[in-house]
Amino acid sequence: MLLKQAGLFAWRLCAIFLALISIVTAEDPYRFFNWNVTYGDIYPLGVRQQGILINGQFPGPEIYAVTNDNLIINVHNSLPEPFLLSWNGVQQRKNSYQDGVYGTTCPIPPGKNFTYTLQMKDQIGSFFYFPSLAFHKAAGGFGAIKVLSRPRIPVPFPEPAGDYSLLIGDWYKTNHTKLKAILDRGHRLPFPDGILINGQGPNGTSFTVEQGKTYRLRISNVGLQHSLNFRIQGHKMKLVEVEGTHTIQTTYSELDIHAGQSYSVLITADQPAQDYFVAVSTRFTKPVLTTTATLHYSNSKRPVSGPIPGGPTTEIDWSLNQARSIRTNLTASGPRPNPQGSYHYGLINITRSIKLESSAAQVNNKQRYAVNSVSFVPADTPLKIADYFDIDGVFRVGSISDNPTGKKMYLDTSVMGADFRAFVEIVFQNHEDIVQSWHIDGYSFWVVGMDGGVWTPARRNQYNLRDAVSRCTTQVYPKSWTAIYMALDNVGMWNVRTEFWARQYLGQQFYLRVYSPVKSIRDEYPIPVNALLCGRAVGRQTRPL
Repeated sequence: MLLKQAGLFAWRLCAIFLALISIVTAEDPYRFFNWNVTYGDIYPLGVRQQGILINGQFPGPEIYAVTNDNLIINVHNSLPEPFLLSWNGVQQRKNSYQDGVYGTTCPIPPGKNFTYTLQMKDQIGSFFYFPSLAFHKAAGGFGAIKVLSRPRIPVPFPEPAGDYSLLIGDWYKTNHTKLKAILDRGHRLPFPDGILINGQGPNGTSFTVEQGKTYRLRISNVGLQHSLNFRIQGHKMKLVEVEGTHTIQTTYSELDIHAGQSYSVLITADQPAQDYFVAVSTRFTKPVLTTTATLHYSNSKRPVSGPIPGGPTTEIDWSLNQARSIRTNLTASGPRPNPQGSYHYGLINITRSIKLESSAAQVNNKQRYAVNSVSFVPADTPLKIADYFDIDGVFRVGSISDNPTGKKMYLDTSVMGADFRAFVEIVFQNHEDIVQSWHIDGYSFWVVGMDGGVWTPARRNQYNLRDAVSRCTTQVYPKSWTAIYMALDNVGMWNVRTEFWARQYLGQQFYLRVYSPVKSIRDEYPIPVNALLCGRAVGRQTRPL
């Protein structure tokens, strides 16, 4: 107890010190968070199960920030096993040490704490955080992140009357430890039991609106696997932002949101005064899972009624056409006052083309998943930590090829090297019958094309080189391809992974080492003074205070 009080006192002193620095140097504002991570009983689908709570909350507390804010998040791990949080969509400019995945950050030991220092550098938009180790994501520990524009930066729509975060995702009644054990034995997981909206099952949550007013809904798919369709009975949705990019304001009746993706829509309470269904259902599955929440008019004269609004089920073309319709608003300001279209990505020459092909197979009689035939296995030391201390034998740059090799699947700690300031094309090729979702930490990228079949260089003629949406997570449809452009302007060790979480856990990921030979804080910040050291880095020193 005394140790915990001493740790809290030290953290408060650090917080005061940082606050004083910000006042004296006129830095961007600081926001402070003190979180305690515990297990607790939750009942999202009506049965008791072990959940991960943050400050007693499931889902965890919402993070509210403004562009360039510094977030100081002190995380106490009160679980009986190591724990990490990662920040989906937060780019960690020049600072992959804070990314919170095992390839960059040592886990927080039981009974210990770690203080993350994040900056929302040149970012706006809707994101989320989640636990990245040991299949903890299936127990909760996730929460919403909303990053608002600075007051002097114009936003391409009037300020809404309210701003709601909706965390949707598929869910199991089975405790995460049992799900992890199934995967560790080399088996696939069963079909999920239901869908949650903000940690609640069917009819478990509601959102209150006033008739005639417009509201912003930030919707993130924090689930483990399935694409979800979102819709509101009797209401249209105007898409305004996708993962930090203001979009052309297209109106939709329903919206497909794939695993790991985030969208912002505006809805206007322009219907008769009553309550309406908010419906979420799985896409491309048999059976189809559906759940509901309630859009409650403050002057409602009757409860929800009528059938739950139906949505698309297995139609691939419908979803593909919707994805192609999502484009960048070129005249709107992003986090800076200059228009989003001022960076002409379509006029930049590609310096490297990478093709990533996913696969599933048995290795040593256990189910595994791979990228370009390599199924990732974690090293005994986080890769970024090993890189900083020049520890030999932890990983090898080039242990995954730029292109499919056709080899039999094998295990390795796969790391792909890349040059700082390169401009790359990445093609995700999907030969399987499922929708895949891919995320790249530390970056946003332009989704320039997607279509059925096998990608060839001739497909570049189909690319959108003018107003493709910039985001950090993209879907790849069954037996299809998706192509992205990405400017490698962020030095660090960055996780490239499937958002199909069982596949990620069983090897469908790798790390992209974006490297600059110039050891300068202009390109990358040094290792944090408070960095936890583990594996072969134990006993070493970070750097002087």
